Amino acid sequence: MSDTTVSLRRKIGGAGDLQSVVRTMKAVAASSIGQYEKSVAALSDYYRTVEIGLGACLRQQGASPLITEPKRPAAAVAIGAVVFGSDQGLVGQFNDVVADYAVKTLAALPGQPEVWAVGERVHARLADSGLQPVGLFAVPSSVNAITPLVGQILVDCEARHGQGAAAELYLFYNRPISGAVYAPVSQRLLPLDDTWRRKLVKLPWPTKNLPEVMGDGAAALRALITFKALISEYLFVSLFRACAESLASENASRLAAMQRAEKNINELLEDLNRTFHRLRQSGIDEELFDVVSGFEALAAPQA
Repeated sequence: MSDTTVSLRRKIGGAGDLQSVVRTMKAVAASSIGQYEKSVAALSDYYRTVEIGLGACLRQQGASPLITEPKRPAAAVAIGAVVFGSDQGLVGQFNDVVADYAVKTLAALPGQPEVWAVGERVHARLADSGLQPVGLFAVPSSVNAITPLVGQILVDCEARHGQGAAAELYLFYNRPISGAVYAPVSQRLLPLDDTWRRKLVKLPWPTKNLPEVMGDGAAALRALITFKALISEYLFVSLFRACAESLASENASRLAAMQRAEKNINELLEDLNRTFHRLRQSGIDEELFDVVSGFEALAAPQA
């Protein structure tokens, strides 16, 4: 009896400690979601401003080419991809979902892609799928840490592009939908070709006062939108938004996992406490029966 109650006390104490850890992680995830969601909302307006500004310049420029690059044969076109995941666990299927989506999408493209992984967990998942990443970046722990990460990715991508090692660049990440629900998405960033150009030209200007580029349109556009300037602006905003949305999805997934874990721990504690009180009451009843039996034996008349 004593060993059983002691064992139950130990289990109850362990479950209580685990419950405290889960509640702490739940609070951290809940507080983190807010900052990333606000960052995504603010960045969406900035991203829209960049797009309509580029669209205005492209409309005034006319049909002259935006960037003159040497044409490569189709077989020589390399593919680069950045896959955003997590460094930590307890996020459910977060890394599996985005890794499987990236592997499936890249398998449909010609050639062997070069992949950069953001997060050790998704790096391992991609490697297990046969897609060995060429680079690994740590996941930012706050909104302020996203900018240095984006800078590192841009340096690697620009270096490889300058060497002709990455003609196309894709982003893969989880985008939050509602609550703890998210979905894997992809975005094609490079090359900045006619498809990208036509998309921007079709964007309507938000007011009736149409913009005008001062000076010679083509010269101003080439001075404003060189390849490096475009990478620094358009690609930076795209990467920042993808990272922020991935972090928001990660914390939402972690929050949902912690809520499930907290529910399971509460149910376990209820069961353990119920069993403990039943055994304790059974021990008390046995002791009372022994006392009553002893008293009756003493009070019985001697033969």
